[in-house]
Amino acid sequence: MTQEFPATQHAIQFVGADQVVHNPAKAMYPLGPRQLLLKSEACGICFSDTKLLHAFTNHPRKSEVLSGLSAEELAEIPSYKPGAEPGVPGHEPVGRIVAVGSDVRHHTVGERVLVQTDYRHLPTASSNAAFGYNFEGALQEYVVLDERVIMDPATGERFLIPVSDGPSASAVALIEPWACVEAAYAWGERTAPKAGGRMLVVADAVDGLDDLLAQAAPASITVVGAVSLAGATRIASVDELDGTFDDIVYVGSDADVVEALGSRIGFGGILDVVLAGGAFDRRVKIDVGRVHYDLIRYTGTDGSNAAAGYARIPAQCELREGDRIAIVGAAGPMGLMHTVRTAVSGVPGISMDAVDVDDARLAHLAAVVAPVAEANGVPATFRNSKTEPLDGGYTYVAAMVPAPFLIAQAVDISTDGAIVNAFAGFAIGTMAELDLTAIATKGIYLVGTSGSRIQDMETMLAKVEDGTLDTNVSLWAVTGMAGVADGIEAVNNRTSGGKIMVYPTLPDLGLVRLDELAEKLPAVAAAMVGGRWTKAAEAALLASQA
Repeated sequence: MTQEFPATQHAIQFVGADQVVHNPAKAMYPLGPRQLLLKSEACGICFSDTKLLHAFTNHPRKSEVLSGLSAEELAEIPSYKPGAEPGVPGHEPVGRIVAVGSDVRHHTVGERVLVQTDYRHLPTASSNAAFGYNFEGALQEYVVLDERVIMDPATGERFLIPVSDGPSASAVALIEPWACVEAAYAWGERTAPKAGGRMLVVADAVDGLDDLLAQAAPASITVVGAVSLAGATRIASVDELDGTFDDIVYVGSDADVVEALGSRIGFGGILDVVLAGGAFDRRVKIDVGRVHYDLIRYTGTDGSNAAAGYARIPAQCELREGDRIAIVGAAGPMGLMHTVRTAVSGVPGISMDAVDVDDARLAHLAAVVAPVAEANGVPATFRNSKTEPLDGGYTYVAAMVPAPFLIAQAVDISTDGAIVNAFAGFAIGTMAELDLTAIATKGIYLVGTSGSRIQDMETMLAKVEDGTLDTNVSLWAVTGMAGVADGIEAVNNRTSGGKIMVYPTLPDLGLVRLDELAEKLPAVAAAMVGGRWTKAAEAALLASQA
C-alpha cells in the first residue's frame, strides 16, 4: 500500500538577507526516480545558519554548483535552491527515509540516518555545495534528497549514515556539530610540497629547496628573483603573477610582499616564510576566512632553510601530551564541545583554561564541564578575560569567536611550537593583523577547518552508540517551528549557553530553555536526569505536543 503524504508542510525559509519566515504551507515536492524523501526527526541550529541568513546570495555555499552534475541534472532536483531562491536551512539533522524513487539503489524505506551535509564533490565558485545551503535542509517536516548528490562519487560512500533507534533524535542530530569539532583536530595536514602542483619561489637565494623538491615534485615552478632552478618559469615581479599556487616559498620580511602573495595561495595551499634572520617591521594582514574555508596555511622559519618551515607542520592538529590549552569563546555552543572533548581526550598532562567574557555563561559552562574535567584528571579553569587577562605560554589555542583581534591575541599568547586553531568561521576576506615574525620564529602553526567528513561523523556516531559520549551534554534549549526565529537570534547574539534543538513535527512550540522546563513543561523536566536532556525527556516532549 502506498503511503500518503501531506500536500503541504511547515518549513523555515530564508527568503533574503536577514529575512527568515515560518511557512506553514510549503508545498511538498513530487519525488523523482532517483530521489528519496526524508522525514526530519530533529535538527540543531548552528551559528553557520546565521552566517547564511546574513549573507544569503553572497554566501559561498548558496551559489550555483559549477561541476559534478550537469545543469539538466540539477534542474531535476526540486530541493536545489541556489542564489536568490528561498531556501530551507538546517544542516544538523537526523531523519528517517519514508519513500524512495523507482531508480534509488542505495537507500531503503525505514532507515534512520544521520546526514553528512558537506558535498565537496560539487564545487561552487568559492566553496562547495551543502545540505541546508544551496540544497534545502532539514528545518522542514520532509526534505527531498537525490542519490546523485548524497553519494560520494570517489568512494561510493553514502552521505546518509545509518544509525540505530537507540539514541535520542537530539543525540544523533548533535553528532554533526560534534563531528566538526572532531575534524578540527583530526584533519590531516600536508607536510610537503604538493606532488604535481604549482610552486612559486620568491627569493634571490634559498637553502633547502632541493630537499623539498625531493619530497614531492611539483608539475611547475615559477620564480621571482635570482634563484636558479632548471625548467622554472621566471617572472619579473610579484605584481606580474597570474593564477594561484599550491606552494609558495618566500625568502624575506617585506609585509607588503607577503600580503600580495596571500591572494596567490590556492585552495589548500601553503606559504612558507623564510625570514633568513630578518623580521617584519609591522603586523601582516592574513585572510583568516581563507584559513578556515580554503584551508590555506602559513608556516616558516627564522633561518634560511625552506625545508625547516615544512618540517614544523604537524601531521594533525590534535592535542599533544603536556599541552597548555586555551579555548577562547568557550561558553558558546561550540566552545562547550571543545572543552568537553578536551576534558575527555585522555591526552596525558594537559591543562585547560576555558575563556569567555560572560559570567553567566561561564557559570553554566563550569557547571557542565568542571565535573567532567575533574573526573578525567584535567586541571581546568573558567576565566573571564575582561577581568582576568590571559598571559602567555599556551601551546594550543582554539578560537571560537569570529573576531580578527582574537586570532591576533591567540598568536600573541602562544609559545614555541604552538597550534592556533581558528575554528570560528570567518567570512572569506576577513583580514587579521598577525605577528608573522612570531609565527615564523616560534614555529606557531595557524590552522582552520570547515565542516566535517564522513569519517568524522562515523567516529562520533560510534561514541554515541556505545555510550562513550552523550552529545546531549551540549543541549541548552528545545523548540518547535514557532521558536526557530528566536533560536536563531539567540545564536546570533551569543546569548545561548549551548545548542538549540528543533523538532520540525512540532509546529507551535516556542523556544524553551532546559532550565525553564520545570516551570513550563514539568512532565518533560521530570524525565531529564541531573538537568540533562534524555531520550525519555524527548519522548515526553513529543507526547505533550501531540
